[in-house]
Amino acid sequence: MAGPWPGRCEGAVSLSFDDGLASQLRLAVPALERNGLCGTFYLNPRGEDAVERLQPWRAVAAAGHELGNHTVSHPCSRGFDFVPAGRGLEDLSLEELAADLDLAEARLQALDGAGARSFAYPCYQDSVGSGAGRRSYVPLVAARFVAGRARGERPNAPGRCDLHHLWSTPVERCGGAELVGLCERAAAAGAWAILTLHGIDEGALAVQGGDLAEVCAHLGRHRERIWTAPVRDVAVAIGAWRA
Repeated sequence: MAGPWPGRCEGAVSLSFDDGLASQLRLAVPALERNGLCGTFYLNPRGEDAVERLQPWRAVAAAGHELGNHTVSHPCSRGFDFVPAGRGLEDLSLEELAADLDLAEARLQALDGAGARSFAYPCYQDSVGSGAGRRSYVPLVAARFVAGRARGERPNAPGRCDLHHLWSTPVERCGGAELVGLCERAAAAGAWAILTLHGIDEGALAVQGGDLAEVCAHLGRHRERIWTAPVRDVAVAIGAWRA
């Protein structure tokens, strides 16, 4: 076996979706399941009623998809104008960030009881503080999760990638042929492509439903050559292969 992929697969793909948007339940989950695929959905379980409000995702997890941790508050740099004053990553301590991770995890555990989970860095950013006081929170992620999804330049090489700072490709506004090409590039390199999606026909970072359907159909047809699985599952397989 040339890599940690099952059977005769040449590479791996994970389709990951951020923020638990309604269009993901309505369009993304069915598109995956029509083609026998599972993905990762990164949720922000905000509010005391989070577990009750996120009940529709319980069935998604039961079907084999991963519910990933994306923090409760989705903290990003205060350089973004949508970040409230005093709540940017520059304003947070590692202790405050850890508390956010743990609260999100407790609420997700109440929802799905998962034994292992991956994490997605909100806005792909991985540090708190500023200037000389800036600190990476990657170690917090490594202590809690089997993998952490960031942003990068190319597919992840299974023997070299940092499982807690994985490279992913944002694919908003990409067409179906481009999505298929990203998957095929990974397979040709014996690598793991993680595609990051948000809304489906919804929002500023949308992918069109027809384009998502095209890449899901392609991956379904080529399942013996390209392993499509949640981020958690691929990371666990790579960890076992390395060991």
